[in-house]
Parts: sequence; structure tokens; C-alpha cells
Amino acid sequence: MPSKQKTLYFLSSTLVTAISVGVLGYGLSTNWAIVTMDCARSDNNLFNGTAEVIYTFFNGTLTRDSCPSFGSRDTFEVFAMLAKIGGSSLALHSLVMCLLVLCFLFSAASILISLYNSISNPYETYMGPVGIYASSCLSACLSVLVLIVFVLNVTFTNLAEETVRNFTQAIPVELKNKSAEMQLGYYLVIPYAVLSLLAVGVTYMYDHTTYTHRREQQKPTEDAPKEIMMY
Repeated sequence: MPSKQKTLYFLSSTLVTAISVGVLGYGLSTNWAIVTMDCARSDNNLFNGTAEVIYTFFNGTLTRDSCPSFGSRDTFEVFAMLAKIGGSSLALHSLVMCLLVLCFLFSAASILISLYNSISNPYETYMGPVGIYASSCLSACLSVLVLIVFVLNVTFTNLAEETVRNFTQAIPVELKNKSAEMQLGYYLVIPYAVLSLLAVGVTYMYDHTTYTHRREQQKPTEDAPKEIMMY
């Protein structure tokens, strides 16, 4: 059976990782970005209207004011819209989805390995601290890629513009001055990455403590009194 110290450290690592998964799961249910644009009918180029697109990860809301007619509010499914748009927007959003799935999988692996170490004494293999280091670090690295890829998709592709045009096909519009603002769901990926690294830190603290303890028990014989060494 593992010592109480070991059980405490690995249960702490489990708890931290579980919290990170909860944070990321909640993030997927709330807004990720708001994109606003000036809007005008293609036949007059008078940009007196606006369009605002709010993205959660799976759904979105489009609010139009004089774009091209009076106020209108529409909802849509992000993946269904991306299937219509196609191109790089669909590829990048699908990549973000795959990265998030991997984050959850590696976090689950970290939780399972931590729990296993809290109730047993496995060898120093992938089922020991090394497994937690690998899975939690991969989770953190992949979540950083999520932040980069998502903001690239929202900012540097025509995702928002094509979303608006899909709802204004009857009267073509022109869009300009796009501005994107990341929201809570996007920023919750950051504490997920931090908590994943914190799980690594907790495991490392235990690993370092046990390593130091072993070194103290294996001090060189030259530290022993000379009288003892003579025998």
C-alpha cells in the first residue's frame, strides 16, 4: 500500500485535473467570440448598418441592424453553417474540435494514472509519475494550440462574413471593419492549461521529495565516522 503522503499528493493531482476538465467543459457551453461588422447594401455602399455574430463552440447567434433591412435575430448551428461555408473555416474549426477531444482524453488518462498511483505502488513507468507528466503536459500544449487556431479562424478567415451572407442571400450586402472580441469560453481554456501544469507540479513535488529522501538514505560511506570505516 502507498504511504499517506503519496496518496495525498496523487489525490491532489487527480482533483486539480478534474477541476480543469470541469472548467473546460463549462467553457464549451458559453460564448467564445463576438464579431461585429459594418454593413451596407451592395447597391448603395452606405454603411449605416451593423451585424453582430456571437459564437459559442456549437451554436451561434446573428443580430442584424439595417443589414440589409431592419432589426433581425437568427440562431444557427456552427458546424451546419461551416458545412455551407467550407474551406479553411471548416478545416480550422474541425481542428480545434479534434484538439479539444484530445485534451479531454489526455486529462482522463492523467486522472486514471493519478488514482492508480494513490492506491498502489506501480513501477517507474508510464503508469507512474512519467505518465502524468506526459498526459498533463500534452493537455496543456494542445490547449494552447486551441487558443491560437480558434483566434486565427475568427480573425483571419471569412467565417463571420460568410455567416452573415448566408442569412442575406435575397439582398446582397457588403461588410467591412470587422472586429473580433474573445469571450469567457475562449479564455477558460487558459485556466485549463494552467491547472494541467499544476497537476504536473504537484506530481513533481512528490517525485522530488521521494528522490531527496532516497538520496539521504544512500549517502556515501565517506560521510561515516572514521572509527566505523576501520571495521
